Amino acid sequence: MTARRRLIIACSLLFGIGVIAVIGYMTIGGPSVTLLDAVYMAVITLSDLGYDEIVSTAHNPSLRLFNIFIVVAGVGFSLYVFSELTAFLIEGELHDLFRRKRMKRQIDHLERHYIVCGGGETGRHVIEEFQKTNTPHVLIDISAEAVSRLTKDQPGPYENLLYVLGDATDEGVLLQAGLDRAKGLIAVLASDKDNLVITVVARQRNPAMRIVSRCTDLSYAERMLKVGANSTVSPNRIGALRMASEMLRPTVVSFLDLMLQEKSHTLRVEEIELSNASAWIGKKVIDLELSTRYDLLLLALKSAEDTNQPIIFNPSSSTQLSKETVMILLGDIENLQRARVDARG
Repeated sequence: MTARRRLIIACSLLFGIGVIAVIGYMTIGGPSVTLLDAVYMAVITLSDLGYDEIVSTAHNPSLRLFNIFIVVAGVGFSLYVFSELTAFLIEGELHDLFRRKRMKRQIDHLERHYIVCGGGETGRHVIEEFQKTNTPHVLIDISAEAVSRLTKDQPGPYENLLYVLGDATDEGVLLQAGLDRAKGLIAVLASDKDNLVITVVARQRNPAMRIVSRCTDLSYAERMLKVGANSTVSPNRIGALRMASEMLRPTVVSFLDLMLQEKSHTLRVEEIELSNASAWIGKKVIDLELSTRYDLLLLALKSAEDTNQPIIFNPSSSTQLSKETVMILLGDIENLQRARVDARG
């Protein structure tokens, strides 16, 4: 049982004995005892303040015995409430302190992770996708209440969410989230100006990282790209395209939704980039046995070096893989991770 629940039970018991005291004083004390008199007697008796009695027990043995019971019960329950309140405060503070220290150690050990700036409605869905795909990430949000809502509304892995409380436009806060070691950053604050500032700071501190920034006003998109964003995303534009797709190609949209929302296994379209030391370099597509060995579907190939080279859709089985090739595959996330490990050699 948690300290919070024990405290609620203790306060309920104390309140209950107070109600019993009020009813007892009015019943045993006689018709002359008003509700205010009974409440006053209950308060001074339970709190042991020692004020003068306004409901006399001198000539009423039953009321005196009842008063003794209320005094003993009141002292016991008051001590119980005080002890549980102390435990609640100490346990809560200590738990929070240990959690913050544990999170800091975990964040300090992260490398090539992703930073999500903003835990609002958009950031929530980004984090959900990272959780499903077992992608290491850290959330930055200025509101402790927003983080608390996120962890409470989404049980399970969200309870172990790594986060930093602070302003994501502050370089020091970004560094706490491991900006120098991060592989990518997603800026999804409500303000385009704030996302622009985050993009500038992140690019200056980590020139190699990938930055994706939310852009509500399309006039900010070009500025963000100029100061270092690799890509900008407009929720309004994406929403409009989704609505058009629902109308024009509903079956395709249903398939994509099923792929993203499937509970039994996590299907995703992922990319695997072949480094110079990859064991797959020089092999033909047929030699990899992607379908039989990994249950993966190869959708396309793209050169990471030559950005002008077109994407090769549905490559033939005789296509030979070269260094810096990016493979675009469809399959279960566990099989994709297994293939990525084998590709490294």
